[in-house]
Amino acid sequence: MRRLADDYLHAELARDPAQAYFVGLPAPRHDRLADRSPEALAAWRAREDQFLARLLAIDAATLHDRALARAHAQMREHLEASVQQRVCRREGWHLSHMDGWHLVMAEVASRQPVETASERAQALARLREMARYVAQEQANLATGLAAGYSVPRTVVERVIAQIEGYATDDPALSPLDSPAARSEDNTFRQAYRRRLQVEVVPALRRYRDFLSAQYLPRARTTLAVSALPDGERCYRALLRAATTLDVAPREIIERGERTVAGNLQTVSALGRQYFDQADLPLLVARLDADPDNRFQSAQELLAFSRELVARSETATRPLFRQWPRQAMQVLPLPEHEQGSGLSSHYDPEPDPGQPATYRLNLDRWQTDTRATAAITAVHEGWPGHHLQMAIAAGQGDQHPVSLLFYNPAYVEGWARYAEGLAEEAGLLDDPKARIARRIWPGRGMVVDPGIHAGGWTREQARDYLVASGRFDPVRAEAQIDRIAAIPGQLTSYDTGALEIAALRAEAEARQGADFDLAAFHEQVLDAGIVPLGELRRRLEAWISR
Repeated sequence: MRRLADDYLHAELARDPAQAYFVGLPAPRHDRLADRSPEALAAWRAREDQFLARLLAIDAATLHDRALARAHAQMREHLEASVQQRVCRREGWHLSHMDGWHLVMAEVASRQPVETASERAQALARLREMARYVAQEQANLATGLAAGYSVPRTVVERVIAQIEGYATDDPALSPLDSPAARSEDNTFRQAYRRRLQVEVVPALRRYRDFLSAQYLPRARTTLAVSALPDGERCYRALLRAATTLDVAPREIIERGERTVAGNLQTVSALGRQYFDQADLPLLVARLDADPDNRFQSAQELLAFSRELVARSETATRPLFRQWPRQAMQVLPLPEHEQGSGLSSHYDPEPDPGQPATYRLNLDRWQTDTRATAAITAVHEGWPGHHLQMAIAAGQGDQHPVSLLFYNPAYVEGWARYAEGLAEEAGLLDDPKARIARRIWPGRGMVVDPGIHAGGWTREQARDYLVASGRFDPVRAEAQIDRIAAIPGQLTSYDTGALEIAALRAEAEARQGADFDLAAFHEQVLDAGIVPLGELRRRLEAWISR
């Protein structure tokens, strides 16, 4: 197993060396990007098949080394999910304003090393690679269109707006300029910006023009991935990738509906107790109209979020045995991401000596509420994403290959579970926040498969989102486009959170007075970013001791 893990790690970093920047691994080189040509993609699929065959020949029960057992479970889920997703032919509709390649390229540029002469030469070489990469992405989209694959028009429009920020006449204003901006070598700085302007910007403009003139008119007007060839099988595969479970859309919807119903009972009780109002629409309208629940400026929202992050770090610490030393800063979205529908999100930092970042969307601060802002802050920071991701990155007993494996069911599931922990710690003691925390969970499990497998129209989805009380009509439109761009992902939050909560309930019931919440959290976090089935296996073994 160790040799297989070593071989897979080497192959992945050779295929795409830039991914090392995001997980804290040493990059083997700094001058290449992944090859997205059909030939290269086919060759990688063949290698995946070989790796999976080798993996399945290893009996996981014989792996007594904890790190190798974890790597086996992670690699199996990753490879099997990847094989299942081949039916989607994602390279033919690889277009997203949420996690698109252009956003990744800006992050790669921000992490590109330029300290030495060799690194600066490699940065210039990678920039030339970027022009080739853009052209290949355009060619893949054209091939996809011809075969009947596309993304919804509203998603295309959002991507075009983002690409405009990359196609600037002034290279110093480009999201890709970071290597030049950080270097003190004037010769390199001039050469980098010249190549950016002469080679990369023209490629980006050709890509933008292709999207506007050729792709957009032929992009689908429907939202559902089921409208694509083999769309139903594709969505089932994407659900598996999001949840790490082999689960049907109808099962996800039913579980979501049960979760929503249970939450609404609590919301009604809280509304009756604190506001003499149990009817959800009237209760939401009352909370939204409360001036104490609003911000006077974008800067006030930013300051509120920073203060809550600092307070949550102190308030939730007693709930854990381990605690990462890495700090987290709260910053607005970068300019090139503003106004594009990109959500607030967490950006991990693999260097533990540097802070991770909670990127806050301030586009519509006028309609943000303090209650929702508080929930988002604890979800992204302490005890949510930052706590979990920093601990996972710092685990010394894992094989390096484990750093490559990510699944949203564990990561987003933990962050959703952490929202409840924040309430337990007294951070959400305002009744408005306690109500807001319960009006959204479970609904993503309904609306995502509702759109992609249930035939929901945009109007149905918008009405459902607005009726939840979490979204105004403009935010609902952005959420719908998010669901359209990354099918299945919205089901991961509550799938993971419900599993963690169920494991906690089992531990409390079986351990009784001996149950230790901090010890339970230690077991969940020490498991690492594993599939939910592996998490349950590990926690049940701990509960039974």
